[in-house]
Amino acid sequence: MKRPAGFDAPAEAPAERAPRGKTPAPERPTPVREKPARETPARATSVREKPVREKRPPRSSAARLATAELRAAERARRRQERLELRRFTRRTRRRRIAWLIGVGLVVTLVGISLGAVYSPLLALREIRVDGTVRLDPAQIVDAIDGQEGVPLALLDESRLREELGGFRLIRSYTTEILPPGTLIVHVSERTPIGSILRGGSFELVDAAGVMIDSTPERTPGVPLIQVADDDVESAAYRSVAEVLLALPPELLAQVDTVVASTRDDVTLGMVGSSQRVEWGGAENSAHKARVLAALLAIHAGSGPGSYDVSAPGSAVFRKG
Repeated sequence: MKRPAGFDAPAEAPAERAPRGKTPAPERPTPVREKPARETPARATSVREKPVREKRPPRSSAARLATAELRAAERARRRQERLELRRFTRRTRRRRIAWLIGVGLVVTLVGISLGAVYSPLLALREIRVDGTVRLDPAQIVDAIDGQEGVPLALLDESRLREELGGFRLIRSYTTEILPPGTLIVHVSERTPIGSILRGGSFELVDAAGVMIDSTPERTPGVPLIQVADDDVESAAYRSVAEVLLALPPELLAQVDTVVASTRDDVTLGMVGSSQRVEWGGAENSAHKARVLAALLAIHAGSGPGSYDVSAPGSAVFRKG
């Protein structure tokens, strides 16, 4: 079958034949141009020159020994400095710890104190009164029980003083706190030293002239005091009070009356006899009391008379 036109392979062209008798000239090599290489700048290199050590002349053994000793001393000094530094640091640490412990204790004590002051466990719940003779303790308790429930450390002393001041028979008092909630009041009552007749009644008075009680009849065993105008603020009354306070109980029981117009002429009247004692002033009353006791032992049954002890060094008994 015949292929259509255009699909046949092209015919190869006949190879050119070289002319006979001629030798082909050899091909000349084409010179290749070489690109000039980039010039790399050479790095600047620095050459370190080693210093030439000068040789030291050999040292003597004494110099080497001295140098060694110096180095050893230096090491010892540094070691000592380190030890001192450690010791100082240790002391500082101990002081700091002690200071912190002290501050902690103070804070703890303050906290405990504040807790104790304001704690209801230490509030006033009971009041006791002792030392009373004429006074009723229940009356004193009723007067000061307004502070019940108040912490013991916060009790109002001025209020307590004002409440107890309403009792004339109380000469002095002291308070004692007994935890957890008790207040004890120790009372010292006024003691009468004598009685003064005023307006038909006998007033019992103490050494300060405070009236303790008033009775229509004279109290047995209590001397009757007679001073000018019955003035308990006078010097004569103060002198009488000093004399009566200086007398021992056995001698005071023998005194019936005490009369004084001035501070230097106190006279005692003895019970059941016509004897009297010229006492004089209140000075040396203790010595005068001893002298009077000796004279009474001798002349108690001698009848009416007077004992003069105003000068205790020359005391005398005069009859009549």
